[in-house]
Amino acid sequence: MKEEFNFLKIYRQFMIAGEYISCVRYGEGHINDTFRLTVNDGGKEIHYILQRINNRLFTDVGKLMHNIELVTDFCRKSVMARGGDPMRECLTLIRTKDGKAYYSDGKDYFRVYVFIENATTYQTVRNPRDFYESAVAFGNFANLLAGFDASQLYEVLPDFHNTRVRYANFTAAVQKDVCGRAKEVRAEIDWVNAHSDLCGKIVDKIATVEIPLRVTHNDTKLNNVMIDDATGKGIAVIDLDTVMPGSLCYDFGDSIRFGCNSAAEDEPDTSKVHFVFDLYKTYLDGYLSAVGKSITEREKELLPWGAVIMTYECGMRFLTDYLEGDIYFRTQRERHNLDRARTQFKLVDEMQDMLDKMLAAVQI
Repeated sequence: MKEEFNFLKIYRQFMIAGEYISCVRYGEGHINDTFRLTVNDGGKEIHYILQRINNRLFTDVGKLMHNIELVTDFCRKSVMARGGDPMRECLTLIRTKDGKAYYSDGKDYFRVYVFIENATTYQTVRNPRDFYESAVAFGNFANLLAGFDASQLYEVLPDFHNTRVRYANFTAAVQKDVCGRAKEVRAEIDWVNAHSDLCGKIVDKIATVEIPLRVTHNDTKLNNVMIDDATGKGIAVIDLDTVMPGSLCYDFGDSIRFGCNSAAEDEPDTSKVHFVFDLYKTYLDGYLSAVGKSITEREKELLPWGAVIMTYECGMRFLTDYLEGDIYFRTQRERHNLDRARTQFKLVDEMQDMLDKMLAAVQI
């Protein structure tokens, strides 16, 4: 197979001991091009992860890597301070020979991480234990970064979870109605407007410092957690491209949004869509066990609201995209984004019906 890039040249730019053997495609990521780099170091094969960064999506690679460099360095020190293994419990960046976090050949941008051996990422939840372990991993990630000043980070995707901004974008899409679709989704538009009081529930509390500004991962899916092959425990969080300042409630809420749905995110039959409280409780227990005392009482009280708001926001984004002609989220059928929006709205309704129970579970 013909090499897509000059891997030997790229390898030589980084501080990697050993002789180059190979570099092959690895994993199932869709944003960046990911490869497993293998070298021979003293007769032993050593692996690394080499990635070509998608600079069409992340247009300022310098800011992106600034965030990752700061977060991984802080995580590494936190793991070492508590006697852990930083080579397995966090991502380790390999610098270039001139000390940078990435290399560019003038066209493409590349970075290298240490490969975490004897651990696997899974695309789907095999059992509730996987969901629990992902919660432990993300709770631990928040705990490791509790002392980090999140104001040092750039918003590589500005206003990503600013629900007020998302609502403004939605209302603009309704008013412009560029595809003439508003009349067929009037019920959904009315539903979003009726729930607009949710928009400031978290973002306003960050602005008034009622809750602290935190490092957020912003892509808290199971496949961004390394599961130890021997123990089945979640040991490290990966894919840090969207680390930004925000609230713990964002990451917690988004995990609940996709993990506690009884059906697929794009299920067209909403009668099959239900909020699974038992899975919520499983994730909550795992998260709180790992985040420990680093979470404030006010943040803890807002965790269930994070689930409601992230689900509302995501549904609103799907509906906005539908109104604008399906230009952001990839679609595979007519009304695909509308189906996605309706599943989210059904989940919000059921979450709100169970909100007292969700809040009570936090206090147990």
